[in-house]
Amino acid sequence: MTYITLPILLILFILWKMFIIIHQRHAGIKQRFGKYVATLEPGFHFLVPFIDEVAYRQEMREQVIDVPPQQCITRDNVQVQVDGIVYLKVMDAYKASYAIENYIRATVNLAQTTMRSEIGKLSLDHTFSERDEINTNIIKEIDKASEPWGVKMIRYEIKNITPSKIILNTMEKQMEAERQKRADITNAEASKEYKINISAGERQEAINLSEGIKQQTINHAQGRARAIEVVATATAEALKLVGEAIKKPGGSEALKMRITEQYVEKLGQIFNKSEVTVVPMQLANIKGFFDGLSSMTGAMSSKKTNDQSNASADN
Repeated sequence: MTYITLPILLILFILWKMFIIIHQRHAGIKQRFGKYVATLEPGFHFLVPFIDEVAYRQEMREQVIDVPPQQCITRDNVQVQVDGIVYLKVMDAYKASYAIENYIRATVNLAQTTMRSEIGKLSLDHTFSERDEINTNIIKEIDKASEPWGVKMIRYEIKNITPSKIILNTMEKQMEAERQKRADITNAEASKEYKINISAGERQEAINLSEGIKQQTINHAQGRARAIEVVATATAEALKLVGEAIKKPGGSEALKMRITEQYVEKLGQIFNKSEVTVVPMQLANIKGFFDGLSSMTGAMSSKKTNDQSNASADN
């Protein structure tokens, strides 16, 4: 039984060594006596047992490789921790197998050194704002170095840029100060706008009040002028009528009588209102004045009667 089992196992082992399957999106490097023979594409392949072998199997799909975090120093001497991701693809399985021992480890190391170099060219603020430029420069450097390896650098992305705790505290204080500054500027602008609006309103109010006072003064002046004009017109008309009345028969005597009445009336008012009165010297002849006035009145009456009698005789 043992003699039968061993040959069967040997035959199966030889058959297993004779045939190989390369999966899709992979490539195999075939060697014969340790020398490169061919690159095996996906599919079923025959090998000469104990002579041919598949020395390397390469992944032909795009690969994602993490770049471990590392400490970098910025241009302004700030220590930051940076990590990233590399996207690459094997373009030539032969070069990836024979041109370098381990292209993945080489790519990671090259990405780290290039990243340290690029971070050292920038200040801390620029490392956050210029990530795209850093990624582009790292891609150029790695792609240039990896071309002989048969590897194509697709892209590189920085995942995190983490400053030290002291720097983080300083940045938080700086941002708080910046926010407070913007708030103070906003409040100052609002206060300025408020004061401008208040002064503009007060100015407009003063203008409106002055315009109102001006118009009121003009209206009063026009009213007074109109009143003076009316009084003057009435006075002139009255004087005209008085003049015409004086020219008529008896007009002069009537005027003198009116003046006498007004004189006596005003004099009586003075006596009633004043405690001490200075009497003019002509007041001593007041009796003679009134006597003369009575005589004149009698004469005027007699003349009028005679005129009426003569008029009747003529008729």
